[in-house]
Amino acid sequence: MPRQTIHLAHSPDSDDAFMFYALAQGRIEHPGYRFIHQLQDIESLNQAAADGRFEITALSIHAYAYVADRYRLLGSGASMGDGYGPTLVAREAMSLDDLRGRRIAVPGRLTTAHLVLRLCVSEFRPVYLPFDAVGPAVQEGRVDAGVLIHEGQLTFAREGMRQVVDLGVWWREKTGLPLPLGGNAVRRNLPESVQLDLARLVRESVRFALDHREEALAYAMEFGRGLARDEADRFISMYVNQWTLDYGELGRRAVQVLLDAAYQAGMIPQRILADFLD
Repeated sequence: MPRQTIHLAHSPDSDDAFMFYALAQGRIEHPGYRFIHQLQDIESLNQAAADGRFEITALSIHAYAYVADRYRLLGSGASMGDGYGPTLVAREAMSLDDLRGRRIAVPGRLTTAHLVLRLCVSEFRPVYLPFDAVGPAVQEGRVDAGVLIHEGQLTFAREGMRQVVDLGVWWREKTGLPLPLGGNAVRRNLPESVQLDLARLVRESVRFALDHREEALAYAMEFGRGLARDEADRFISMYVNQWTLDYGELGRRAVQVLLDAAYQAGMIPQRILADFLD
């Protein structure tokens, strides 16, 4: 039987590599489907989702607000900051009040990091940069501060930067909820049976990685961008865990609360009801 080609898009980061290890390396069976892994940074994936380019894609929860007519969120694959998240840093000790009106580097217009920063710091001048250019811009003084995602959340101190606020901590203090940063979504125009198959396979891939941690971690280390093994293990534990296997009731509520906060603040054009496929 011919196999249906599925383009599975995700970021070239250790947590996503860990999550999709089983699918990428043939460790679980997926008869009827041929997966092509497309690796792009998260803001590129957000932009591609607006065109419905990939059958399955990782995307920011912020970006989901603009593509909910094209995609449904999968019940598995969340990146959830449970009391931690994107980190706002500067070269010198600063307060949030100090940053009003200042130039702050953010890793993309549609990232959740940008959205939560706007909720946290009401007035600033955003400078949109690739995620891996934010730290150098702060270090070189080209911006007053910057929001770090991915590995930069663990390495900023040794690179000479000071934390202003952890946006995941700020969000928990404000709402009592974890911060839903990103998820995986499936294109709505696929047949329902195909959507359900893909949802099951993503869940199986996440479960396999969690159950076979050492081999999945060894694979993910190839995408660690300079992290030591213990740092990569810590980073993956932050973003591939029980929330990734299933949002659960609390995780789904966190997504809706974030989308509602964005709408109420005038940061997205309409209220979005999160639609999860199980």
